[in-house]
Amino acid sequence: MKPKAPESKTHESLIEIKDVDFCYGNAKALDGIDLTVRRNEIVAFIGPSGCGKSTLLRCVNRMNDLVPGARVTRGTIEIEGVEIHSPEVDPVELRRRVGMVFQKSNPFPQTIYENVCYGPKLSGIKDKSELDGIVETALQGAALWDEVKDRLHTSANGLSGGQQQRLCIARSIAVRPEILLMDEPCSALDPLATAKVEELILNLKEEFTIVMVTHNMQQATRVSDRTAFFYMGRLIEFDETATLFTTPSCKETEDYISGRFG
Repeated sequence: MKPKAPESKTHESLIEIKDVDFCYGNAKALDGIDLTVRRNEIVAFIGPSGCGKSTLLRCVNRMNDLVPGARVTRGTIEIEGVEIHSPEVDPVELRRRVGMVFQKSNPFPQTIYENVCYGPKLSGIKDKSELDGIVETALQGAALWDEVKDRLHTSANGLSGGQQQRLCIARSIAVRPEILLMDEPCSALDPLATAKVEELILNLKEEFTIVMVTHNMQQATRVSDRTAFFYMGRLIEFDETATLFTTPSCKETEDYISGRFG
């Protein structure tokens, strides 16, 4: 059965993934993926471990380019109509437009301030007053400013796990990307920190398009507009989140969300 992917006249398509196969060496990790992400929506990728969720996520900003032998062998990935593997696309500029938040928070061994202004500095911004404004705006956007404004020049390693993850989100949004990719951003956090990050994700939707991998199906129901279920490298079903979890159209989806496997 062809995965169901409803369209909406009220949302503009931002990411178009068309018939994508992806391999690590001779091992196929993705098989014929077709998926569209609309502007300013949150899409969740769910499925058992090893099903291709994180692989597809990393295809969107070409992070897989850094893995020897990893490559897209068929299909296209377009952002705003531009094929991201075209020769004229600079992978570094692509990754500025498509930010990434990883499973484990990875603050740089520097101050909170230096973590946030790292990207803007690389982009050539040197003026301190401008950097000060960027840091404050990004930390406010990550719901962290009130907690750290009096210790900006202390080590980021002194923050709690949840604060470190929000700092990494602030670092990502400081360069004003269009898209945020999140690979299980709450898997290492306690329930309270998870709730704060989920609230933050919902607020960020106003400015960014968000694609997140999660093993937590309850999290997908809480924060995502649409959910894609993957199994063994294939996209099985893609639908509005409420529909997919209440009336899935594929047996594999029903079996997974009911806990029969995974």
